[in-house]
Amino acid sequence: MNEDVNEKQGGEKSKRPWKPNRTRTVKSKKSFDRKKMEHLVSEDRPAYKGELDPRQKDPDRKPRSISFSEQKVMDKAAKLAEKEGGGDGRNRLATHTDFRELFETCKASPGRLAALYATQQVRKRKAYAQEIIEASIDTSKLSAEDRAFATLLTLGVVSTQGALDNVINRAIRDPRDIQPDVRDAIRISAYEIIFLKKAPHAAVDQGVELVRAVAPSASGLANAVLHRILEGSDKFPYGDPTKDIDALALLYAFPTWLTKTLVADLGAQAAVQLMKASNGQAPLFISVNALQATDDEIVALFSEVGCELEPASSGGVEVAGCYRVPNTRALADGRIARLFSQGKILVSDASAQAVAQSVLEGGLPENMLEIGSGRGTKTMLLQNFAYRMYGEQLALTCMDSHGFKTDLLRERAQAYGVEIEEFITGNATRLDSVIGDRAFSTVFIDAPCSGLGTLRRHHEIRWRLQPEQIDELAEVGLALLKSAASHVSVGGTLVYSTCTVTYAENNGVIKRFLESDEGKNFKLIPIYGKACFAPQLSDDSPDAHFATKFMRIS
Repeated sequence: MNEDVNEKQGGEKSKRPWKPNRTRTVKSKKSFDRKKMEHLVSEDRPAYKGELDPRQKDPDRKPRSISFSEQKVMDKAAKLAEKEGGGDGRNRLATHTDFRELFETCKASPGRLAALYATQQVRKRKAYAQEIIEASIDTSKLSAEDRAFATLLTLGVVSTQGALDNVINRAIRDPRDIQPDVRDAIRISAYEIIFLKKAPHAAVDQGVELVRAVAPSASGLANAVLHRILEGSDKFPYGDPTKDIDALALLYAFPTWLTKTLVADLGAQAAVQLMKASNGQAPLFISVNALQATDDEIVALFSEVGCELEPASSGGVEVAGCYRVPNTRALADGRIARLFSQGKILVSDASAQAVAQSVLEGGLPENMLEIGSGRGTKTMLLQNFAYRMYGEQLALTCMDSHGFKTDLLRERAQAYGVEIEEFITGNATRLDSVIGDRAFSTVFIDAPCSGLGTLRRHHEIRWRLQPEQIDELAEVGLALLKSAASHVSVGGTLVYSTCTVTYAENNGVIKRFLESDEGKNFKLIPIYGKACFAPQLSDDSPDAHFATKFMRIS
């Protein structure tokens, strides 16, 4: 990509060429709310509960009023749920349906109706697309082909939502003329036209039928809008993506501000590679739990069900017991499904597994504190690798700010044969007040982050994330490091990891910590022989994660 990218301002191209800011400051005075962060880490603040995570719901967000047609869908879903014995069912997803009962009579295909229902739920509930798919499409009466098509449409629309709205808004005089439920339906056909390159006649006709399903009176409007989208589809992304940052953002369906950030932080080539790969399908990886099974046992069982596991690596690092599952349908086989309940295998991205493995490089720690243990995926991995590498489990203390996650971790640890010495629920940005003066030979921080390395698995992030959140999350990461510093024994290690790619959250945090009073007694030490572990996202690769390791020298 050329660096003479022109940034559009107010609909006109500026005379100055757009260039990535390669010296991006760690803090943005315009976006960074200092008072908000000071409040977050103040002494009288309750434990941090992920308020800055773009994947979390906004607790202060006022509920939006719903349209008449949306209410009708909710009422129908409630009645179906009642028939299935689910109480009034008003807050439950309708399951075991082909979705035609939920909408007005129309000729839309079952797969498209399922996608319409799912994308409506994502929007109205600010839910995760994967969870909606699992709760509705996966349990429906649809054929396997229709379920696959509905899933493709749902994930595609959620990932490209902002770009689709740009396309739709160009085809109508006033964007406010399209009600949310009608826009949901038009987005699906716009996605088929722009990104899937489906047959124009079928995409338009089915789009009109989808609108008829939620608002019959708007079918004429939908017909006009979709024909305009079709007529202008050859002009998408409305500019030269090698010279126009807005066109580049539209081409890969990213917000313009985020595209600029990625180009500035990663460089143009790596940014484009990440954006392109983020629109692909995420590969599936598992970890064989050596505490409960052997690799040979698991590989043989997968082979019996017609799936040949492939040993996996990340960033050139071989990961023990990590395998790619080329045929994801194998997980639906009862023999494979039982492996999860028996604690023998765990689904985890290969990069995440590599991060956990890196913590134990150099010897088995005398004791360890894991900060941000959450539901325990990395906890399971840590003990798995400890057993694989040293023949015994760690003396492990797990800490998280959410009590319900701690409870879930207890249950999972028992199922996976994992030993945990202590569970702590508290605010890790103020460790002194939680654990006193205790010190550990290793402290592992799995920091809250923007999650931009996992966009293939969390399709909502790119459109929910706000620019200021990156700086806010970086401040939390720095606060965690500073808080943990005094709780690392002299000669011990401190490991910091994220699943994002921004400078502010990764290298910027590391630089600021080393320059701080709390970090002056630490030095960086190699991780897999390098200064940091930072595999890039590319087609068919594991996710992009980041990890670095410090040693306390005094």
